[in-house]
Amino acid sequence: MSYLSRENSPISQGLWDKIDSEVISAARGALTGRKFLHIYGPLGIGAESIRIDESNSVDEAAADGLITTKGRKYVEIPTVYDDFTLLAKDLESDSKSGYPADLSNAAYSAEACARKEDHLIFFGNEANGYDGLLTASGIHRIKKTDWSADENAFSDIVAGLEWFTINGIYGTYALTVSPDLYMKLQRIQPGTGLLEIERISKLLKGNVFSTPVLGTEKAVLVCSEPRYMDLVIGQDLAAAYLEQKDLNHRFRVLETVLPRIKQRKAVVAFE
Repeated sequence: MSYLSRENSPISQGLWDKIDSEVISAARGALTGRKFLHIYGPLGIGAESIRIDESNSVDEAAADGLITTKGRKYVEIPTVYDDFTLLAKDLESDSKSGYPADLSNAAYSAEACARKEDHLIFFGNEANGYDGLLTASGIHRIKKTDWSADENAFSDIVAGLEWFTINGIYGTYALTVSPDLYMKLQRIQPGTGLLEIERISKLLKGNVFSTPVLGTEKAVLVCSEPRYMDLVIGQDLAAAYLEQKDLNHRFRVLETVLPRIKQRKAVVAFE
């Protein structure tokens, strides 16, 4: 039996295809981190852990007849999930009438998983020892000025890029901001005739993103080259069959995913 428990479920292949399409479409519209992070994988559900190397500090050390690797740790790839139910009566009615099945619940679960993935990327999970872009120790932090005034936002972003240059961090840069900051950037810069978001977008070659996962008054600038960070995927987002309970069908949208920060100097948080 496969991990997703589909082959022994009472769900037809045609309906599974529709569920897959709904899950992928809904998740794609909600995911933010994957828009700038390189994907490492999918490695398959059997990939339980992955190594995380501290950039430029991995080396083998020999002592007492043993050789070990310093500057490396192995981390479990966690499962992100959300459950939903399809009513058996609805599926039977839709099938007999020829109506398409209403898969809104599948879409809601896919969007919930997308938000959980992004939360893991940006904030990690302290209880389980996972680092996020905004919470990892050793990242560079800049005190944010008032982004609703003057050209403060542009100047802050330039300061972040200067930090990268000074520390030899080169490549593709990406900025992610909370929705309130994104709205503050929708104003014309005095003397330029350009929206502040347009100036910043040109500076970053269009790599400006916004997500409600960040809450308010938060922004993070990264150099997203895979040598500095990536997103490890074991099992990519998919729907699994859980059980039939009270005649209704219970499903789980799940994935195994882990953000890896290999070079903390490649992250600038604005606080």
